[in-house]
Amino acid sequence: MSKNSAKKCVVLFLLLGYSLFFICAGCEKSRETEEDAGFEIDKLYERGPLTAHVRLDKSKMTIAETVLLELETAIEPGYEVGMPKVDTVLENFGIVDLDDLGDKLDENNNVVSTYRYRLEPFLSGTYAIPAFTFEFSDANGIKEKKYELTTEPIDIEVASLLGEQRSELVIADIEDVIEMPQEASYWWVWVIGSASIITVVGAWLYLRRKRYTRLIRIFKPAHEIAYERLRVLVKDDLIQAGKIKKFYERISNILRHYIEHRFDLRAPERTTEEFLVELQWTDVLSTPDKDNLGEFLRHCDLVKFARYNPTNEQIQQTFNLVKDFIDATKSDERRIDVTDNVNAEESIEAGIA
Repeated sequence: MSKNSAKKCVVLFLLLGYSLFFICAGCEKSRETEEDAGFEIDKLYERGPLTAHVRLDKSKMTIAETVLLELETAIEPGYEVGMPKVDTVLENFGIVDLDDLGDKLDENNNVVSTYRYRLEPFLSGTYAIPAFTFEFSDANGIKEKKYELTTEPIDIEVASLLGEQRSELVIADIEDVIEMPQEASYWWVWVIGSASIITVVGAWLYLRRKRYTRLIRIFKPAHEIAYERLRVLVKDDLIQAGKIKKFYERISNILRHYIEHRFDLRAPERTTEEFLVELQWTDVLSTPDKDNLGEFLRHCDLVKFARYNPTNEQIQQTFNLVKDFIDATKSDERRIDVTDNVNAEESIEAGIA
């Protein structure tokens, strides 16, 4: 390699190094800006040992934007505080992201907890971020007595993407009817083609009917379906592959579908809070089973939505809880149709009656 070529290579590597340095510096600066961004609205509420902040990064937005909601509490030593369930009181906004910033101590040894929610509006107009209720109690009290601190609603103006042009939209009148030139008619082609299709379909159905005598329905108990899905989950070995969130999504779905098949409760399509509220009004499970089920679903939500990293022991306990719950509640009385288009010959070969 000549000296000129070597110099060119050195210059090229230096340029690439400087470029990567400035790109990384810019990314780091963007992250710091996001974390330390100021809030346009900061409401302070106090009651006894509890101080709560409700913060919003904007009061006006378009329907294509999102708004950052921050709930921060500071509680004096010796007291405990519970954060409000934001998803149960929101009406006109949906949660697209949740971030638990964890707990820390301030200069007065108060425990400070911070949660951030990224919200998106459903429609344009003026809507309120609802009031939130924080519950707190004396951790050392003989009798647990809870107190409440309730905030006030905050209005958010959501503008349409059309803006002021919305009132200027005009729908043009329909123009006069224009007669289209008549094309040559080939109706006889359609008749022959339709007759051919009908003949082919009829022949196929006739041959299929001769080949397959009848379709036999296959039914299985809910616990057998759940056991099969658990075996597949273990075989996939998602934990070893580092796919912890995927593991919790699948094991949560397995339990939810088992509850739907076994007790006829609509668990898969509901949020955890909606399902637990409905569960409290039923008598299909005992109170300990309801408590264990609620603890399991909330633990899964922490992993799926709050970026919580469970230990290997917690993962094993989660799997054991699901299997033990199925073992304790299984029954052969309620069976689920799992035929899945199995024909009669395949059913008879498999020995299913």
